Amino acid sequence: MDDQQISRVTIVGGGTAGWLAASLLSRIYRRSDGTSALDISVIESPSIPSVGVGEATVPAMPRILRQLGISERDFFRRCNASFKLCVRFRNWNVDETGQPVEFLNLFDPDPQLAGHDLAGYFTRFGEGRNGAHAGRDFIDTYSAVPRLVAECKGPRQIGVEEFSTAVHYAYHLDAGLFAGLLKEIAQANGVHFIPDDLTDVELDDRGHVAALQLKEGGRHPVELVIDCTGFRSLVLQKALGEPFVPYDKFLLNDRALAVQIPHDDVRQLPPCTGSTALGAGWVWRVPLYNRIGTGYVFSSKFRTDEQAIDEFMTHLGPTAAGAEPRVIPLRIGHARRSWVKNCIAIGLSSGFIEPLESTAIYSIEMAVRWLHSYFPDKSFDPALSDRYNSTINSFYDELRDFITLHFRLNNRTDSDYWIAAREEAEISDSLRENLAVWRHNLPTAYDLKSDHLFNHAVYRLVLIAKGFYRGRQAANSMGLDENLWRGFMREQRDTTDAIADHMPSHYELVTAIRGDGGATDPYQGSIAVPGALI
Repeated sequence: MDDQQISRVTIVGGGTAGWLAASLLSRIYRRSDGTSALDISVIESPSIPSVGVGEATVPAMPRILRQLGISERDFFRRCNASFKLCVRFRNWNVDETGQPVEFLNLFDPDPQLAGHDLAGYFTRFGEGRNGAHAGRDFIDTYSAVPRLVAECKGPRQIGVEEFSTAVHYAYHLDAGLFAGLLKEIAQANGVHFIPDDLTDVELDDRGHVAALQLKEGGRHPVELVIDCTGFRSLVLQKALGEPFVPYDKFLLNDRALAVQIPHDDVRQLPPCTGSTALGAGWVWRVPLYNRIGTGYVFSSKFRTDEQAIDEFMTHLGPTAAGAEPRVIPLRIGHARRSWVKNCIAIGLSSGFIEPLESTAIYSIEMAVRWLHSYFPDKSFDPALSDRYNSTINSFYDELRDFITLHFRLNNRTDSDYWIAAREEAEISDSLRENLAVWRHNLPTAYDLKSDHLFNHAVYRLVLIAKGFYRGRQAANSMGLDENLWRGFMREQRDTTDAIADHMPSHYELVTAIRGDGGATDPYQGSIAVPGALI
């Protein structure tokens, strides 16, 4: 019945989580005549600044821009964006002489050859399969990305239609500027902006949220409320008392430092996110058009804040002279249930996993899409919230397992932290079982309970790069034809070289897309953790 339909959605908290949720919902529920099936409001505190969501993204990001009607030109100009073709890992593992190993985690899966994944051929016939740099050698066989990264080139030619590309890509962006752009889009789509502070939450006899008490506006009745209040989780966890499920036994890091630094030479603009391991964690490096966002994610069990700052600043060197890193506490894990009664938490108020793989914006997007899939009426049938909660909890476990893999398979012996990450931190039963299976066979699509973002192909790449198959030959790669492999190698090298040869510099491409000569608010953007809502 119509009187059972939800007509009003109230989002508490702005930032990237709140305004992305509002923007997507306003597009999803927009009628053909331009009106909306939902009356959406965003209550954003004018007194609490938003530090923002992480500055690196995943390849789903172009889909978000297209759905919201944001051109790449506007996006690059407004958010000082750049392209991201991969994550470059350094010093997470070492070679036989103790020197750091580097590998690229790509967005492009390895292709198939005669119906078999290329990884099987490489682990059986590849010349570098047993070396410390197997990950680098593997992707060199099929992708142009290593050359594009090494030569600081972009993913397409200047003048080519936007969103087209020779390789899959994501973006680096300024978190605060992106939130501002989303806010404009949401308001243009009819979303109401209420600048006010939440002071109390009123519950009804069923335990549902009946109204929000606002500092200036007083009582604000609600039908469906979305909690985007960050780590504070003012509605879901504070008012409704939903407990938090920590992942600290799996992932050791609980602190982050963040700072902005200038480019040494902006014309050498790397098209990749950097992830370099230090003594008690790792450093991200996100090259925007106008600056670099960088920070140190570490464990307080192995470094005090002062020790971490000293280590981090030494790593950055003279470029960071005078910079004062911000210290950000991290809470790793998720709410036991992200949907309780008539409240759904999205963003940090729902959960946060290590920012290693830049998953925050994608997590917000998927939460909104799952909400749309299981959208309730005023009866709030538990079948809907149960399905939503099981789906998003499986997704959090998916992120946890893949990120845990990076730490578990390190081979460093020079640091108590890295030894603990390998030998003392726990791994889930699902990851333990998969690693036992993968000792005999390469990962397949049948192995993962959830693969919304990290599928079997990316697991194969990381396992190869970490030396997991060194000296082994997977049973499911028996019977492969070495002559096919050799022929592929000869032909593919010409293909990847042709792609790399014809691409412009990353800086020139982004400058051409922007169509102007300057960055937006140089060095004045938000300080953020990549893939984190702060």
